[in-house]
Amino acid sequence: MTQVTGSSRLLRAMNERAVLAHLIEAGRLTRPELRGLTGLSKPTISDAVRRLTQAGLAVVVGYASGGPGPNAEVYAANPDAAYAIAVSVRETSHTGEPALVAAVCDVSGEVRARVADPVDFGRGNAVETLAGTVDRLRSAVGCASGIGYVQIGVAGAYDPHTGTIHHVDVPGWDAPGLVGELRARLGGVPVGVDNDVNLAAVAERRRGVARDAEGFALLWLGEGLGLAIDLNGTLLRGARGGAGEIGYMPLYTARGRRYGSFQDLVGGRAVLSLAGEHGVPGQTPAAAVAAAVAGVAGGAGEGFLVALADRIAAGLAAVLTVLDPPLVVLAGEVARAGGEALREAVATALHRAVPLETAVATTLIAGDAVLLGALDAGLAEVRAALLAAPHP
Repeated sequence: MTQVTGSSRLLRAMNERAVLAHLIEAGRLTRPELRGLTGLSKPTISDAVRRLTQAGLAVVVGYASGGPGPNAEVYAANPDAAYAIAVSVRETSHTGEPALVAAVCDVSGEVRARVADPVDFGRGNAVETLAGTVDRLRSAVGCASGIGYVQIGVAGAYDPHTGTIHHVDVPGWDAPGLVGELRARLGGVPVGVDNDVNLAAVAERRRGVARDAEGFALLWLGEGLGLAIDLNGTLLRGARGGAGEIGYMPLYTARGRRYGSFQDLVGGRAVLSLAGEHGVPGQTPAAAVAAAVAGVAGGAGEGFLVALADRIAAGLAAVLTVLDPPLVVLAGEVARAGGEALREAVATALHRAVPLETAVATTLIAGDAVLLGALDAGLAEVRAALLAAPHP
């Protein structure tokens, strides 16, 4: 008898998770629609919906008229059942001060609150600063007791084996044990850390030009550089989280002398220097590229874009010949400023440099790609946790 009872409880839990998964994914469904999606019987669906509603995991959000008889109730996953908080830690290009941008979304994916604060981690405790931001967001939406997940994006390489962030310029963020301290300070809420460019690729995969790509390489062009490698929806992070730190890649002249690194070739300072050589104005790399595209410097602007594209292709050639991705996505403030003109110049330069037919596209993400990717990654984690949790 025990075995039968246990099997029945397991089957019931599986049915409830199947129903909840469809409510999370689709958003609004009636019982007949749930029957069509799951193949479960009418009594089974009714029982699953009732139990999920009683547990606070599903709610009635409306009614649908299907003909004679009472209107059908429309259900959705309770948006307050779980939350995901995204945090982007970066160095702002205009002040040099570290900045903290964060947002919280409910289980439906709706962003409920957002904060953007200039902070100086060099003068305060990184754990307390970040925990204070997380607590403020949780309080703003009243979800402090729900299933939660905090996803942090940082310009560095996170080693999950040691819990340490490497190659990061924000003061205090390379301290061993920082992530573990943050988890403890937040009362055990799961905390994930990923490279900011990896998270930009998550957003590009879910929302952008790479939605249907088999795989792609995303090159971030800004004050700093970064590379994300998506292999059919899975990001390549490397043994210690350092995959994609392309700015450190050494480059050599034709005679074998070291030119410097890829950062020295197309990083922010290098772009401004190149723009100056061509007589293109701009206080920031993105502004200089935008001026060139707008024709402010006349023919000199076109020459600047061609020269910049040649430099970008010099680094991308190594990526293409090793990985042969079907798509390269240009992202970051410099890529967005360059738009189609820079994309076309890079595609032309790559065609000369590499005997491979690789599509080149510019990101379609107009907002904060890192924050959006962190929300997407955090939401995926919290939804998985919600489905895996035992239901009363």
